[in-house]
Amino acid sequence: MISIKFNPPGRILQQIGERAKAMRLVQNLSRESVCTRSGVPLSTLKRFETTGQIGTAQLIAIAIALDAVEDIGNLFVAKPIKSIDQLAQSKRQRGTK
Repeated sequence: MISIKFNPPGRILQQIGERAKAMRLVQNLSRESVCTRSGVPLSTLKRFETTGQIGTAQLIAIAIALDAVEDIGNLFVAKPIKSIDQLAQSKRQRGTK
């Protein structure tokens, strides 16, 4: 039987917030210092670390403050083509058929 692991968007957001908090703690940074570096309000950072809810610009500002902006820059990078079938399908340029 094939196992399909699916995380709903809310859980993915929560995991991202948890990872950011862990990264902050590994770097021995307080929330206040991340807020000072990023310009993001403390209440927003707290909400992000617990729920993952945050605006895109604020997420990028926190990533810069945590020296993790490269991870965000790789978010929608095209994946390498692994087969001839994928190559044939990759020629499509528009969003509609």
